[in-house]
Amino acid sequence: MNSGREVSDGRLTVEGFSVAARAFADKWKIHNQSFPPWSWVPLINRTLHLSNQQEEGYLSLEEILILSSLEESPEDESLNVATDCLEKEESVDHTILVQNQENEAHYYDFHIVYSSSYKVPVLYFRGYCSGGQPLSLDVIKKDLPSCSVSLLHESKWTFITQEEHPYLNRPWFKLHPCGTEDWIKLLSQSSISTGCQMPVDLYLVSWFSVVGQVVGLRIPLEMLN
Repeated sequence: MNSGREVSDGRLTVEGFSVAARAFADKWKIHNQSFPPWSWVPLINRTLHLSNQQEEGYLSLEEILILSSLEESPEDESLNVATDCLEKEESVDHTILVQNQENEAHYYDFHIVYSSSYKVPVLYFRGYCSGGQPLSLDVIKKDLPSCSVSLLHESKWTFITQEEHPYLNRPWFKLHPCGTEDWIKLLSQSSISTGCQMPVDLYLVSWFSVVGQVVGLRIPLEMLN
C-alpha cells in the first residue's frame, strides 16, 4: 500500500488519515463557512507509535443547526443550514436541528473515524431528540433528503449499520466502509489516466463528496480543487 503523499490503491495509513483529515478540515473552514468547522479530537494515549509528531484522532462536527424544509425544491434536497436568526439563541446555538412533520427538534452529531481494519475513513453519526432520547434509523431516514434515502436503497457502496463507537463506547450509526476502498480506487485510477495520482490531501474531500450526500451534507465544489 502507498504510504506516501499519493493514493493509488484506495486505502490510507493512519498517518495518511491524519494528513487528509487536517487538509479536509482546513478546506471546509475556508469554503463552507455556513457550517461550524470540523474539530480534530486527539487521542493522546494512542499516538506514541506515529511518526513525524502526528497524532491519532478523529474529526468531529457537532452542534450545527440545520433546518430541513418541507418545501425544498427537487434540485436541492440537501439539508439547509440556519445560522443568523438562530445563532443568538443559546439553547440551540450551533446544534443540528431538523424540523420533521411533528415539528419536533432532532439533533445530529457526525464523526469521521479511521478504520484500522479497512484502512479507510468511516462516517459515524447519531441522532437524538431535544430530551436526549436516541433516534431510530427509521426516524433518521425521515429526516434525510429523499435523494439520500434512495441512495441508501440503490447504491451498492453504502449502507447503514449500528455499532459501538470505537472511542466513545456508545452505540452510533455508521456508513459501512466495505465498498470505500473500491470506489476510491476507481477515483484514483481516473486521476492516473489523466497523468496524475490522487494526493492524500484530497482523499477525505473526494470521499466526503460522496459519503456526505448520504446524510444530507454536501461540500462546495471549490473544496475539490
